[in-house]
Amino acid sequence: MATVLVPLAHGCEELEAVTIIDLLRRAGVTVTVAGLEAGPVTASRGVMLLPEITLDEVLDRDFDMVVLPGGLGGAQRLEADQRITALLRRMAEQGRYVAAICAAPKVLASAGLLNDREATAYPGILDGRTDLRLSSAAVVRDGTFITSRGPGTALDFALNLIEILCGRGQRDTVESALQRS
Repeated sequence: MATVLVPLAHGCEELEAVTIIDLLRRAGVTVTVAGLEAGPVTASRGVMLLPEITLDEVLDRDFDMVVLPGGLGGAQRLEADQRITALLRRMAEQGRYVAAICAAPKVLASAGLLNDREATAYPGILDGRTDLRLSSAAVVRDGTFITSRGPGTALDFALNLIEILCGRGQRDTVESALQRS
């Protein structure tokens, strides 16, 4: 069974965080939700999210993928956290998947993980960066790096993550149950 770590920081975008966690779990993925510190996380719109564990408690575990929800405040906190930077670099060195949505691709860019890669993000977040190829697509995959634009693309992003981790059939099963069309 695939394993995914979703780190949560104050100011994260709740729609993205909950969509990612929910859809991955619907697909049978083992999702660990870790706070940068102990206690509830106040998301960008005031919704309180309760991580199951702290980041320090899972740093020595192996995951198939790390997914960073966006929200500017949350992304700034993730970007400033050296544990996150070290984790992302380790995942990349091991050839494991790293995914980020909305403002969170800036965390990957700051860690040097998007150099010479194609990526997308919330408009304006990666503007002016010459070390990557900026796309306006809803979801972009470049090797083991997956990025997406924002709350409106969260479903597509999560479904793409399911397809990567579990295959097209599982993605189709989860998507069908959502009654999108």
